[in-house]
Amino acid sequence: MAAKKNEAKIHGRDNALNKFQDYLGEFVYGGIDGSVTTFAVVAGAAGANLESSVVIILGFANLIADGFSMSVGSYLSTKSEIQNYEKHKKIEYWEVDHLPEKEKEEIREIYADKGFEGELLEKVVDTITANKDRWVDVMMKEELEMSEESRSPIKMAATTFISFLILGFIPLFIYILDYFVPLGENINLFLVSSTLTTLVFMGIGFLKSYVTQTNHLRGILETLLLGGIAAILAYFVGDILEQLFIS
Repeated sequence: MAAKKNEAKIHGRDNALNKFQDYLGEFVYGGIDGSVTTFAVVAGAAGANLESSVVIILGFANLIADGFSMSVGSYLSTKSEIQNYEKHKKIEYWEVDHLPEKEKEEIREIYADKGFEGELLEKVVDTITANKDRWVDVMMKEELEMSEESRSPIKMAATTFISFLILGFIPLFIYILDYFVPLGENINLFLVSSTLTTLVFMGIGFLKSYVTQTNHLRGILETLLLGGIAAILAYFVGDILEQLFIS
């Protein structure tokens, strides 16, 4: 029991986020894209000196359209992986049924490469090939290097969409607040939005480092850097376009 706990700790599976592990990566992926693209819209609008109402319209258009597009992509990608796995699994079952000696030899070669030999090798081959399901499962993992996708395409899409909406909404929050409750000219809306978005980037960077099991500080700095570059580019594009078409 202690050994299993230690192994779980090493692989990062022993904390409160464990039950969300299967979908956490998708949440991070959707959150990064949602916050970065929405803040890029905000930055571009700020560079063009657009009013809060315009920022809100552009921001929400991006949230809904881009978020839905990403969720559809996530759904189709996951479903495609499942279908591809099932297709190859059917092929392996056919080969086991119609070409058993060839498939048995492949099992022998796989485990011979792992260092098994002689009587032990034959026992391993006989044990595996004694059960068709086990036989096919080994062929899928060892020969084709394919693992069965256990995550639901619908849940993957929903996770992406929800993450995109929630985290992508944060850069817009201060503009929405200002629209309904004017905050006055002394409040720099873009600065407040930048601060809130920076906090979001830091949180996403931390979660990304958890998913990839890498250094937390590095994950945070990478996300801040990428988000910052996107925002700077959008801001100056907005500023240039404002000078060309509005000024």
